[in-house]
Amino acid sequence: MRAVETNVLIRLITRDDATQVASAESFVENGAWVSVLALAEATWVLVSVYELSSRDLVKAIEMLLNHRDLVVQDAETVAAALELFRARPSLGFSDCLMLQLARKAGHLPLGTFDRNLAKLQGTQRV
Repeated sequence: MRAVETNVLIRLITRDDATQVASAESFVENGAWVSVLALAEATWVLVSVYELSSRDLVKAIEMLLNHRDLVVQDAETVAAALELFRARPSLGFSDCLMLQLARKAGHLPLGTFDRNLAKLQGTQRV
């Protein structure tokens, strides 16, 4: 299966360049794999460059998880991170994803300097 990088995901979500959107759709139409790294980078770009709200970011991630042509790496963990982010958007999606990946791997606690993140079960303030 093919894989996609961050900018392909950005085009599929933002649809802000018709030529690149068409190329991205053509590339993924027979199936494409999305790494958690590409997903995390994409969420950073969507928030910092495109200034998506937390609610719109949730919609974008859901769209990728439910996309008929995409297979998201560790989709169950990404979905769990999305639920945590939906409940606590001030944490940021990447932090939620890191925590859920660490939880799945059995590598807790997740050390953090972030006071808000440190309030969650499975973390430890450093």
